[in-house]
Amino acid sequence: MSDEREGAAQALLEVGDLKTFFHRRGAFGLPRADDYVPAVDGVSLGVGEGETLGIVGESGCGKTTLGRTILRLVPATSGSVRYRGEEVLGLSASEFRAKRREMQMIFQDLDAALNPKMRVSELLAEAITLHRTRSPEQVQRRSEELLDLVKLKPAKLQAFPPELSGGEKRRVSIARVLAVEPRLIVADEPLSALDVSIAAQVANLMRDLQETLGLTYLFISHDLRMVELIAHRVMVMYLGKVVETAPARVLAKEPAHPYSRLLWSAVDPYTGRRMEAGAGRRWELSEGDRPKSGCRFRDRCPVYQAQGEPAVCRDKETEPTLSLLAPGHAVACHFPQVR
Repeated sequence: MSDEREGAAQALLEVGDLKTFFHRRGAFGLPRADDYVPAVDGVSLGVGEGETLGIVGESGCGKTTLGRTILRLVPATSGSVRYRGEEVLGLSASEFRAKRREMQMIFQDLDAALNPKMRVSELLAEAITLHRTRSPEQVQRRSEELLDLVKLKPAKLQAFPPELSGGEKRRVSIARVLAVEPRLIVADEPLSALDVSIAAQVANLMRDLQETLGLTYLFISHDLRMVELIAHRVMVMYLGKVVETAPARVLAKEPAHPYSRLLWSAVDPYTGRRMEAGAGRRWELSEGDRPKSGCRFRDRCPVYQAQGEPAVCRDKETEPTLSLLAPGHAVACHFPQVR
């Protein structure tokens, strides 16, 4: 986006040292305290009013779990999530319900998000009346307004989800989220399963809605070119950790972390989609890529190899932490690639 601000003055959302660990189960199905996967491992971030923070990384890096933890759809192991200055992780279920209207999620799976047996009118009515009572006339009028916001015709109110195209389903899912009038939206892969032209249309729609309604986005995506288009800032995650954060265009043109460079180098310049990286290996984290002491990216890092496998990258006492390279640009690497 043309706006490359480093963050708004007033933070709508502040996340501090957030951790979400999934414990494996042993005998009798009981969780094993010493055997866990650190899906989110000490993530901190801030998002200002009306800002979009893009979150990128391979499948399994923890970005979706981060979004779900922030919205309390997944319990946090530790850390802080403050919305409008108020800590929300410690709120009771009833106390958080009052906040829930303002903090919504666009889910990746379109078919799971939209009940195929309900018409679009019913799906929207369910959301419109979730937090307040409205007359049938008010519901009808609001439903038409929502479809107009997402650039769909009123006739689509009578359609069932299976009768809609992928792009139309995504627009309906966005309308359904807007029905409760949120301020913060966690968008989890909102452009996945859409072809390039439709994805661009939905991305432009989301930008327009942000400007019109003053929305704030956490935009989780594999599509790096779309992230560059829609986000003000981008945060790169690897195995639960943030390895780099910068204004979107800075990160796209001059990534400093070797992992960020590999991600952007694997983008097809014609479609903007990720290509396979390396000799047939897809960019997806597996069970064998669990964190190790020191830099958790080192086994895949070309810079680590080029530097002769220095001990500083292996020592658990010197795990790299985020350090500022320039205003708004931080990287967690002992050997950042700077020009």
